[in-house]
Amino acid sequence: MSKFLGGEIDKIEPSFDPKRGYTYDAVEAIVSDAVKAETLLVKLYESGILARELQDEVVFCPKCGSAGISIHYCCPYCQSFNIKKSYLIEHVKCGYMDVEANFHKGDKLVCQKCNDELRKPDVDYRRAGVWCNCRECGKSFDIPIVRMFCRNCRENFTFEDAVIKDVYAYTLIEEARKEASDGLVLISPVCEFFKQNGFEVASPAFLKGKSGANHMFDVAASKGKTGENMTVVDLASSPENVVSEQPVIAMFAKIFDVSPNRAYLIAIPRLNDNARKMAELYNIQTIEAKNQKEAIDKLKEKVTKTQ
Repeated sequence: MSKFLGGEIDKIEPSFDPKRGYTYDAVEAIVSDAVKAETLLVKLYESGILARELQDEVVFCPKCGSAGISIHYCCPYCQSFNIKKSYLIEHVKCGYMDVEANFHKGDKLVCQKCNDELRKPDVDYRRAGVWCNCRECGKSFDIPIVRMFCRNCRENFTFEDAVIKDVYAYTLIEEARKEASDGLVLISPVCEFFKQNGFEVASPAFLKGKSGANHMFDVAASKGKTGENMTVVDLASSPENVVSEQPVIAMFAKIFDVSPNRAYLIAIPRLNDNARKMAELYNIQTIEAKNQKEAIDKLKEKVTKTQ
C-alpha cells in the first residue's frame, strides 16, 4: 500500500523466469516467498482492494511442472516437427499458384506458367496461404498440428494434457486508495515520531496475547527487551464525521489479551459520547483530531508526559 500511495508503483506486473514461470518481484521482496506473494495478491483482489487484468497464459509441463515449454508445429501424418514452412503465391493475371520457392528465378519472381515477371505484391501477385512439407515422411499439408515439448524433462504433450495458468497484472482500486491514504498518511508520521524517540517500531504490528492469539495494531512501539515498555496505536476514522464505539470495543479486546503498557486510539475527526466514555472505562487514551498535524501534536504531548 505504501508503494502504491507513494507513487513507487502504479501497477504490479509479473516478470517471467524461464524456470519458475511468472513471479511478482515487488511483492515477493516483501513476503519473501513466490507462493505467498501470489496468494496475497489473490486475497487482495477477492477483497476488492486490487483490480486485475489478464496479461498472459503460461503452459506448464504436466509431468515436471516446468514452464520451459517449446511449441512444436508437427506433421499431421507422422507427428514429426521437422517440417518446412513455405508461402503459396498466386499470379493474379493467369491464376497460377505454387510455393514461393518455385517462382524464384535468380533474384526475380517469375510465373512458371506464363513467364511474366511478378514485380508488385498485391498487384501482380499475392500470398494465398501457407504450405508445409515434412522432411521426414515427405508429405505436404497446409495446417500442422501443435504439440508441446518440455525443455526440462523432454516430455511431449498436447493441449489436452497441458497445465494452463492465467497470469494477471494488479492495480489499486480508487476506493481502496482513498481509504488506505487516510490511514497511511497518518500512520507514517506516527511511526517516525516513535523512531525519533528511540522506540523499536512495527507497522502493522502482530502481537501475541496471553490466549495465544495474534492481534494486529496499526503501530506498536517498544523500548528495551522485546515486549517491554510496549505502546500500541490504532487509527479509526469515519466518513460520517463521528467515530462510533466499535473501534474502542475492538481495541479493548486486543489490549486485554496483549496487556501493553499504553494504548492510544486516534479518532479522525472525533469520537461519539459513548465511545469516549467506554475508552475512559477501558483505560484507552484517545486522541481526537481533525487532521494529521493536530493528531501528531496531541500524540507527542501524551507520550512525552509518560516518558
